[in-house]
Amino acid sequence: MHDPVPDPFARAQAVADAVLYEGYALYPYRKSSPKNQVRWQFGVLAPRRWMEGRDGADDGVAGSSEGWWQQSECLLEAPPTATLRVRVRYLQLQARDVERRRPDGSFQPVERLATADGAELSFEEAVPRHADAAVPLARLREGPVTVDLAAPGGEDAEPVRDGTGRPTGRVVRRRRTLTARVHLAAEPATTPFPLLRLRVRTENTAAGPATDAPRQIALRSSLVATHTLLATDDGAFLSLLDPPAWAGEAAGQCANVRTFPVLVGEPGSRDLVLSSPIILYDHPQVAPESPGDLFDAAEIDEILSLRTLTLTDAEKAEVRATDPRTAAIVDRVDAMPPEVMARLHGAIRSLRPVRRPADLAAGGPAAGGPVAGAPVAGAAGDPPLPPGAETVVVDGVRLARGSRVRLRPRPRGTDAHDMFLAGRTARVEGVFRDVDDARHVAVTLEDPSSEPHRWYGRFHYFAPEEVEPLDDTPADAPDPSGAAATVPRPDGTAGGTP
Repeated sequence: MHDPVPDPFARAQAVADAVLYEGYALYPYRKSSPKNQVRWQFGVLAPRRWMEGRDGADDGVAGSSEGWWQQSECLLEAPPTATLRVRVRYLQLQARDVERRRPDGSFQPVERLATADGAELSFEEAVPRHADAAVPLARLREGPVTVDLAAPGGEDAEPVRDGTGRPTGRVVRRRRTLTARVHLAAEPATTPFPLLRLRVRTENTAAGPATDAPRQIALRSSLVATHTLLATDDGAFLSLLDPPAWAGEAAGQCANVRTFPVLVGEPGSRDLVLSSPIILYDHPQVAPESPGDLFDAAEIDEILSLRTLTLTDAEKAEVRATDPRTAAIVDRVDAMPPEVMARLHGAIRSLRPVRRPADLAAGGPAAGGPVAGAPVAGAAGDPPLPPGAETVVVDGVRLARGSRVRLRPRPRGTDAHDMFLAGRTARVEGVFRDVDDARHVAVTLEDPSSEPHRWYGRFHYFAPEEVEPLDDTPADAPDPSGAAATVPRPDGTAGGTP
């Protein structure tokens, strides 16, 4: 008996599932909640005829959240003998219609039907689907490969009985057949070293409804939460967020539409890629403290769990009647042991010493900063500086309130949304310290739309090494705050002297 072949995508399963079910149903998880009346917001590939009839030609313009196709491109170092494995995952919508049994034996659609255990509500569910393909790179180098995928339609009926066991109706689940086509291609990238640019384009090929059909009807012929997993058995993918210098130009030439590829798996690994319709960073992870899915992987489990506990018995009954997956959330939270809830309160991922004035006086190794949360003073005996009034030296230039900078967010360990600001120019609104004595540069973009943000003090915050000075104030210019600091460049060399 042979051992089962290990799933090459198993290490990405938790994160991929979080993408698959993102927004499936949101707190308070009830059908009657307005936020659960408009669903399925991510990775929607609708029928082509319906999309083009609604919006005209679908050319994949930036900002378009749904279309009839999506495209992923990434870079791969691998020998010709390697094999590329591809998995396209999505949800197939399933209408769940509740029907009451009439005296003559026929059925009448209703919104709600009482059962022996509570109630059933008409709602929409989703069935997870995926399709796999394995293509030798040698074959892909010869030309594009096309793979067709399909999810069968169907209808299932489940009887509903009252407390005495008498049949009072049924729940009917209906699915429409889905079809799609995946185009795979590989071509040499422009770099000093052998490198392939891979392309995966997924298209919805279902006929779909009429062009004037409402979105809710078109969604039943759509692939929802569509995303792609790539794996190689002998090679390594390159990060598009933080490519090596020699591959920077090739990374910039990758065209990704309605999806973006990031490395997944253990930190440092490069044999797995997830191309997601939701913004992620390289090697994303689901917190190990999370006991189960809440359909919002970016939320705080503790808050959602505590708020779920506050639902009334009637509200919880509606949640349980809404969907089996929402019912599982209520059941899990109601039965959650105190020690599991305590783990959700917070976790320390890393520690570093806090520098205190006592250390400075003693000349200790942690010298150089104030007690966390204490006012920051300039020279000895000076009054405390107001928040934001410090300066910081970056690349030999002193930055202070009013300085101009260009934003260079680091690809790793930063808010993924900051990457949209890369290359933009901004004005420094202040230099602040956090409770760990780390300095942060508060900026507003050089854009008229930023004026309201400046009025209300809504700033973007970047580490000093993430900004490029555009002014030429030298580091040895007088420092009005007396609290300048030297900031290392990303390569580790000194950025200036105070």
